[in-house]
Amino acid sequence: MRRTALAVVVPLALLTLVALVVLRPTDGLDGPAAVDAAAQVEGEVAAIDAEACPEEAPDDVNGCGTATVRITDGADAGDEVEVPLPNGSGAPEVDVGDRIVMVEVENPDGTAYTIVDHQRGRALLVLVVAFALAVVAFARWRGLAALVGLAVSFGLLVLFVVPAILQGEPPLLVAIVGAAAITLTVLYLTHGLSLSTTVAVVGTLAALTLTGLLSALSVAALHLTGITDDLSFSVGTAYRVDTQGLLLAGIVIGSLGVLDDVTVTQGATVAELADADRSMGFRALYRAGSRVGRAHIASVINTIVLAYAGSALPLLVLIVAGQDSFTGVVVDQVIAQEVVRSVVATLGLVAAVPITTALAAAAAVRARRDPRATASSTPSG
Repeated sequence: MRRTALAVVVPLALLTLVALVVLRPTDGLDGPAAVDAAAQVEGEVAAIDAEACPEEAPDDVNGCGTATVRITDGADAGDEVEVPLPNGSGAPEVDVGDRIVMVEVENPDGTAYTIVDHQRGRALLVLVVAFALAVVAFARWRGLAALVGLAVSFGLLVLFVVPAILQGEPPLLVAIVGAAAITLTVLYLTHGLSLSTTVAVVGTLAALTLTGLLSALSVAALHLTGITDDLSFSVGTAYRVDTQGLLLAGIVIGSLGVLDDVTVTQGATVAELADADRSMGFRALYRAGSRVGRAHIASVINTIVLAYAGSALPLLVLIVAGQDSFTGVVVDQVIAQEVVRSVVATLGLVAAVPITTALAAAAAVRARRDPRATASSTPSG
């Protein structure tokens, strides 16, 4: 059984490695947005000189007047500048002592500064450290391995997937290769080198391939362009990225996190059932594992839909406020794109359960014939 697993996983790993080398980004990230970006300067609000506004503004956040800001980084650190108080939709609310971010713009009258945001580095660091400590305290070495796996996933996305897409490689192909690399690296790193983990890897890659094919067919059939807001429009025009391919890549990457959860659970469940009752054959293991998988899928479907609904909540507010008809709203590209994300991801999950359960049941039954394989058939920890 170990030889069979190696015969499947090793070629997949080699193919993924070759694809990573072929698609690796080699050029610099050039583009209008990178060239024309305004310089950002960090500072601290030292004083606020508020004034009465001449007339009522609909998006009044801080009122009128100026703020004295002490620059805290760069060549001008220690200098104080006066900047207008920010107002308008989404403007940051500032007070004395706040650490803020300004944009520096050169004009004929000299250098002008505008407050655009708060500094969040320290607060984010505290939050991340608290998260890491909680994970390690609860899961111990397995939690530490999960954190390392999370860092690997983030590194592959930032250092391979995004640069390769910006370089002009096909986004769907890049996403599939990146997802395969994440699966092969993170699952073994987190769950150990076991037969159960290998089953989860194979099940994840099979379901991921099906998800990519279904997403490509759905996007083409519904004529989705991937451009639904100013951000996607800017990415497509400034960097000449295939936005339709970017939509497909997003579906694949977004599905991966839930897919490996389902496949690891199915593999571990069947392995535990086989270890608890050694009289169970393939059919009994498959049926028992499928019952667990159906319960898991029923809850995960709601999770996927709510996750997409939460990310698109401002859009849902606009739709309800506009009182448009349901049929007219659903066929709109913005909503149709989210429907495709949810449906395709769910179909991939549904396919992952029988594939992984069957593989895990077959592996458990065959592993009983070899005591050495039985010892490595269940995940560690």
